[in-house]
Amino acid sequence: MAQTFDPAAATAAYLAQISPEAHAKAVAYTHGGHWLLLWGALVALLVALLIVRSGVLVVLRRKFEGRRNRPLLVSYWIGGLYIVFDAVLSLPWSIYSDWWRPLQYGLTSQSLIGWLAESTILLVLTGLIGGLFFAALYALIRKAPRTWWLWGGGLTAVFIAIGMLLGPPYIEPIFNKYTPAPAGPVRDEVVAMARQVGVPSDRIFIYDGSKQSNAYTANVSGLFGSARVAMSDTMFKKGADIAEVRGVVGHEMGHYAHQHALWIVGVTSLLAILAFFLVDRLFAAACRLMGGEEIRGLSDPAGLPVLGAVLAVLLLLATPVTNSLIRIIESDADRYSLVHFDEPDGLAKALVKTVEYRSATPGRLEEIIFYDHPAVSRRIQRAMEWKAAHPKPVSQAAPDAVAKAAFADRIVVFPNLPVGMDGIALKADGTWFERHDFGWAKGRYAVAGGKLCLDEERGSRRCYAIGRTRDGWTLAQGAGAPVAVVLERLRDSASPG
Repeated sequence: MAQTFDPAAATAAYLAQISPEAHAKAVAYTHGGHWLLLWGALVALLVALLIVRSGVLVVLRRKFEGRRNRPLLVSYWIGGLYIVFDAVLSLPWSIYSDWWRPLQYGLTSQSLIGWLAESTILLVLTGLIGGLFFAALYALIRKAPRTWWLWGGGLTAVFIAIGMLLGPPYIEPIFNKYTPAPAGPVRDEVVAMARQVGVPSDRIFIYDGSKQSNAYTANVSGLFGSARVAMSDTMFKKGADIAEVRGVVGHEMGHYAHQHALWIVGVTSLLAILAFFLVDRLFAAACRLMGGEEIRGLSDPAGLPVLGAVLAVLLLLATPVTNSLIRIIESDADRYSLVHFDEPDGLAKALVKTVEYRSATPGRLEEIIFYDHPAVSRRIQRAMEWKAAHPKPVSQAAPDAVAKAAFADRIVVFPNLPVGMDGIALKADGTWFERHDFGWAKGRYAVAGGKLCLDEERGSRRCYAIGRTRDGWTLAQGAGAPVAVVLERLRDSASPG
């Protein structure tokens, strides 16, 4: 295989499974998403300007301050209300970008009412938690006006870590139902994978992600003891087989095993330090430009829209950096899946199904700037290069579905059979006959787990490991060597019995 297998040709064959119409639709959706980054930043700036010019936060700050010095409480309420005002003013844009547009491209079936209900719940949670963050941030600004930006990075890391820790047990179940993978081949395979690499096998879940999205996806969430791997039910609605599950779950286990969540917390903390440093230097000029004459400086929580506007611009400019950092861990998770579970074709089959929301073949510059995952074409190419560099033995157990089709309704003839022994007849209805000089036996047969198992009516069992060669099939019993067999059509041969 290593001499004849062509990774480039195999990659092209996988991408050819996507029709020209589907590929064009994916390109249109992806390119439109690039523009959403710019328009989203402009909407954020406009909303911030409206809030500053209205003076509503200044009025509320005065009201909350009253005659008592309660800076923590004032910062909390102003921070939470700012989040609500921002969300309400941005609602038309959010409906278009987060609901209507995916609906038009067939990426969601959720109703507008359902989307609004979930968005409202999320807004309440964000307002309550965000208020705490802003109360702490403004306390740092007051206590350490020269170095608050440095401490602010640590504060950001703490809140992200707490969110990751509490997300799976308390927040995610509000929006979706998470259940352990049900008993069956998928669960058995995933549990075996988890044990193989030391991932807790009770942390594998399936959730009803089709409520919000029709996208083929899985994820890992949480931190430390709350971390878990979750597969959306859309994977199975789109026909994910065991090989795909191994490829995809192996990728997510890579995130878990390599502690990518902690890596994200650390990198985000460093980026927050840089962003807050720039806010510290740019706030006064931005405040004058936006007309915030009544804002008393950086330590005034009524200036939150100014701080938000500066961060929106910085986040837009940092898009290539943040996307590239995420692409690094996504590539690492792909490699983990290949190294530990060796399912390049399963991973490739799964990746093809993600093209509907992420164009497969962007230019290199486009990928660097806009893609937070490596391009599908490059990921499949790497999987195929892995396959070429790590060929599996030709005599390995054949995939069950292929073996079932090959062996059903056949007589399995071993070479050099004793005189009068016709071989094993495997009928399509699941019965088998073994004919020999001294009579015959019958029972049930099954092809599963790379084995052909014969269960006789009298209670004995005989299993053969199925192998595939370039020229045909082999069977091996116990520790015996594989033996090439001949498959004859049952209806064209003398039927045993």
